[in-house]
Amino acid sequence: MRRQFLAVAAVLGSLALAAPAAQQKREVVSIEAKPPGQKTAVAAIEPRSGSSVEGTAVFTETDGQVTVRLELRKLPPGVHAVHLHEVGDCTAPDASSAGSHWNPTQVEHGKWGTPPFHLGDIGNIAAASDGSAAFAMTTDQWRIGDGSTRDIVGRSLVVHEKADDFKTQPTGAAGGRIGCGVVRIGS
Repeated sequence: MRRQFLAVAAVLGSLALAAPAAQQKREVVSIEAKPPGQKTAVAAIEPRSGSSVEGTAVFTETDGQVTVRLELRKLPPGVHAVHLHEVGDCTAPDASSAGSHWNPTQVEHGKWGTPPFHLGDIGNIAAASDGSAAFAMTTDQWRIGDGSTRDIVGRSLVVHEKADDFKTQPTGAAGGRIGCGVVRIGS
């Protein structure tokens, strides 16, 4: 048995030596999850109001800029509003526990980037025929985990059944809440 083991080891060793240099070279990959100074937060979007919507929102803060990357599945095809709501609570079946749009600046609802608008007025996302949707944006108006009035941690990200019209007060006539996830500090 020992001879068979030694023979197999010798064959494997000679194969390793015969392999091209590119196959022998091993790349060292850093396992660091994020660059120094970068903060992350995550919201796991779960279905509400009888929908099957699911997905993830990942917020990353680097050098005073927060980027959100939102990926959704099982949405009804079409356009849906996405907002940050003031309360980090998605326990109600219709997500009413998430409260109103997050509006720390106490201004009217509107379209992101065209004042006035709530800091929670993210905008609309278009779902493809297969129910998938992706969205990304970057802003200097949000913070992650600093405890300020612009801190998104402890808010809820809500997906609505309809598009935001960017004018109807205070919700943009976006309809029911079909997906909800609490924004929590990421790892």
